[in-house]
Amino acid sequence: MSDKKQNLPSRHVSQGPARAPHRSYYYAMGMTEHEIDQPFVGVATCWNEAAPCNIALNRQAQAVKLGVKSAMGTPREFTTITVTDGIAMGHEGMRSSLASREAIADTVELTMRGHCYDAIVGLAGCDKSLPGMMMAMVRLNCPSVFVYGGSILPGRLDGRDVTVQDVFEAVGRHQAGNMSDAELAILERVACPSAGACGGQFTANTMACVSEAVGLALFNSSGAPAPYESRDQFCEASGRAVMGLLEANIRARDVVTRKSLENAARVVACTGGSTNAGLHLPAIANEAGIDFDLLDVCDIFKSTPYFVDMKPGGKYVAKDLYEAGGVPVVMKELRKIGLIHEDCIVVSGKTVGEELDLVEREADGRVIYPAATPLSETGGVVGLRGNLAPDGAIVKIAGMEKDQIVFSGPANVFECEEEAFEAVKQRDYKEGEVIVIRNEGPAGGPGMREMLSTTAALSGQGMGKKVALITDGRFSGATRGFCVGHIGPESAHGGPIALLKDGDIITIDALKGTLEVDLSEQELAQRKAEWKGPRKTYYSSGALWKYAQLVGPTREGAVTQPGAKAESHVYMDL
Repeated sequence: MSDKKQNLPSRHVSQGPARAPHRSYYYAMGMTEHEIDQPFVGVATCWNEAAPCNIALNRQAQAVKLGVKSAMGTPREFTTITVTDGIAMGHEGMRSSLASREAIADTVELTMRGHCYDAIVGLAGCDKSLPGMMMAMVRLNCPSVFVYGGSILPGRLDGRDVTVQDVFEAVGRHQAGNMSDAELAILERVACPSAGACGGQFTANTMACVSEAVGLALFNSSGAPAPYESRDQFCEASGRAVMGLLEANIRARDVVTRKSLENAARVVACTGGSTNAGLHLPAIANEAGIDFDLLDVCDIFKSTPYFVDMKPGGKYVAKDLYEAGGVPVVMKELRKIGLIHEDCIVVSGKTVGEELDLVEREADGRVIYPAATPLSETGGVVGLRGNLAPDGAIVKIAGMEKDQIVFSGPANVFECEEEAFEAVKQRDYKEGEVIVIRNEGPAGGPGMREMLSTTAALSGQGMGKKVALITDGRFSGATRGFCVGHIGPESAHGGPIALLKDGDIITIDALKGTLEVDLSEQELAQRKAEWKGPRKTYYSSGALWKYAQLVGPTREGAVTQPGAKAESHVYMDL
């Protein structure tokens, strides 16, 4: 047996006389005896032609493979699915989005296990593919390096940067009669001018920042936009890095720890990142067997200043953050105020502190403000809890004024997103109301849809600050306005949101971190006793039915399996 293989999974498919049939397959693909004797590295991508987020991953994977080869490894490329939210948004397709995160993690795990690969470099480009890929890495607990496919370049119109968020909001202006067909047609043609994921600090870029902050991606690798050829250098370096991890036996759970997850949550908060991080960080933690739920994430959000001025609440896009120094400069600012764990190991083999010592650039005061003089004292994302959300909820307040983050008004209740969107289109709502969209949780939707079409329409009508919106579903990272998501327990599980009626007075206080309905415990108990159970859905078979049966609470990341706590073996040691 090759010395390089004696303790690695790939020995099971490449070593000894009994594996001659397996080797015959490798020879059929043009592999040499030398390549068969080297460690096998899975190079997993989410490449597809669904959307610009993923279209550049195929090219980048080739650069990763060159890096693996240069460090004496044998790369084996494979792909998995994605569901791209920008395409899935606003219709039944959005039910597939969150479920795709689990499918990505599952299919990467199954491919790695089935072929006994020794390490993985995973490339992902769109919202759910990033956490899905990272979840697979931590689940397998093999040497792992994550690579983000990069952001889209901003479009330009009338002298300003535009993104897909502007197009969604333009739909609302068009419906309100404030934009012509021709103006909308021009905007949709220029808003997305290249390959790459949505450019603001929406979910893809938020989770890309997480990949660096949690330690699974090389420092500064997530920043360069997808069209930049410099991304190939980061990809090649990532291929070499995974071989270094393999040599040192540094595995994904050596990198992803409670402390590194806290570092990641800090970066989400200070950049005004997507509320979806409150779902994905607990899901990644579950794979490592770490207790780190939505409320833990929100505690960190609350104690972290917001000092990076990114869309949707701010002015700038991912390209601007990269040009200002990227995540390393952001983490350097957090270190100055004592909010970074410096002893966490990262995939370079160094510690966070050692990496930050190498960062020479400082906050530019335009995109990245000094942490000591932030845009606001608390994070751009806030956790809420109260009698309407016993298991928590989450709201992004980045870019909002202090007098805008307390809201009280009568409920206007809708049983699904379509009902609410139709009412918004028809302006069948009033200023001062709290729009309630229920039955959109992970199990009840099923699939926990994002409500960007509805929130963008409200913003486009100029009503984003004049109403609030709460749901047991999710919001896009591009959502702005006073929009509360992830309410738990969800309606399908009999949470208080299932019991609301039109006119109930709801109070959202992002200063205190509370979400309350003005009903007594007795009234809530009586309504619960009269509740007729969850709404029936169309999904009585297929993948979404299966997902609805398995999915757990939003608070714990909406995961579909028990994670490392229930694990009885480690893949790498089989």
